[in-house]
Amino acid sequence: MDAITTLEQHRCFDGTQGFYEHASQAVGLPMRFGVYVPPQARQGPRPVLYCLAGLTCNEQTFAIKAGAQQHAARHGLVLVTPDTSPRTSGIPGADADWDFGTAAGFYLDATREPYARHWRMESWLMQELPDLLQRHFPVRGDRTGVLGHSMGGHGALTLALRHPGRFQSVSAFAPICAPTEVPWGQKAFAGYLGEDRSAWDRHDAVRLIEAGARVPALLVDQGLEDQFLASQLRPERLEQACAAAGQPLQLRRHEGYDHGYFFISSFVADHLAHHAAGLGA
Repeated sequence: MDAITTLEQHRCFDGTQGFYEHASQAVGLPMRFGVYVPPQARQGPRPVLYCLAGLTCNEQTFAIKAGAQQHAARHGLVLVTPDTSPRTSGIPGADADWDFGTAAGFYLDATREPYARHWRMESWLMQELPDLLQRHFPVRGDRTGVLGHSMGGHGALTLALRHPGRFQSVSAFAPICAPTEVPWGQKAFAGYLGEDRSAWDRHDAVRLIEAGARVPALLVDQGLEDQFLASQLRPERLEQACAAAGQPLQLRRHEGYDHGYFFISSFVADHLAHHAAGLGA
């Protein structure tokens, strides 16, 4: 049941970038993910960094666009790029909107039908995928970090806050910081979790920090020309919550940068250095 299919592999900075598929029991559908294995893994297992992508993205987006492999090779980090949702679910309307359904899993387990059966991203990422990686790749399960972009930044923050001790390093690019307060999050949470707002709060980084959850020191980068800054991202809410709670946060604001991968690739070296330090790589 734990077999994986190799879809493609490429030599990259003296390591290997591969893309894979497996039959997920948690999701009930095939799920895809990418893995970059650095050259240091020839000598033994290495720390692993999950890289969670944003809306409309898949398991290849960060791997192809971020330029992270050269830095992972320098630090000896395994990079894992999970897909952002199940595919080919057969759910009516799942492909209708770019910000809900397919490629918009929001890194949670849905409880509302018809998504409850297959939209089980948190279970896949926190339970099934780590076990699969441990069996098939040279990873250290005890040294794990997570970073994310936009919806994936929301995922990185909330998964780390919801699972204390699982991640020794956390960072994000332009995360959706307070999803219960913005249209992207409200649409997703209503569709996946229903109308009970207390369930929404359990997947909102600001609410989790206000409720007492903590993570290792956060690094967050935000472009000031980001077209979604005011309407969807709300980094000032994260800043306020962390300051009030004593949660360490380095929030860096960058003039002239927007929401996309030109922004990410400009600062991804800093993020991998942050994770290498936190993971003892």
